[in-house]
Order: sequence, then C-alpha cells, then structure tokens
Amino acid sequence: MPAPILHLGATLLCMHGGPAQALSPYPRVLVSGQPVATLATPYAVAGCALASTSTPPCVSANWVMGATRVVAGGTPLATVAGTAVCTPTGTGLLPVAYQARALAT
Repeated sequence: MPAPILHLGATLLCMHGGPAQALSPYPRVLVSGQPVATLATPYAVAGCALASTSTPPCVSANWVMGATRVVAGGTPLATVAGTAVCTPTGTGLLPVAYQARALAT
C-alpha cells in the first residue's frame, strides 16, 4: 500500500509526546525540497514525558519497516505506514505532520 515518504521536515513524536528529529537523512534525494529519511536514518528524541518518572525516557529511535520497493542509496525509505522503535522503551514514533505528495510502496 503506498504511503507518504518521511523527510527531514516531518514532525514526529514518540508515544509519550517527545519530538523526534532525523539526525542524518539521505541528502541526494529530496522530497518537498528536503532530504528523505531512510531506514538507516537515526532519530533523536528530546522531551519524552517519561523523563519525570522512574521509567527511562525515549532518547533515540530507528525505523525498522518502511518502503519495500523504493530505496535511496540502497536503503528503503521511511514511510508514514512504516514502523519505528524507540530506545530504550520499545514504543514507536507517531508521524504528525508530513508531506503528502510523494508516495512509496
């Protein structure tokens, strides 16, 4: 099923409300004028709500499932329909705002 491609400007949150930012998107492919995120793109999570509890907060995340037929630099693209895993909680990332014109399967 086609899904929008994630890029550097996409707004992503951990399941506890902490914003996630792509650290090294793939710079040679642009979507809406911004580099795309691939499964190899690490994310930094800041401001996770678990920071004020005894449970360790989300600090990083990686996409583990994304596009199956579209790659950039040999690595599948990260899509809205994909799956991400935050470290150390094991929860996912929630795409909140993203471009909707370019789709990948």
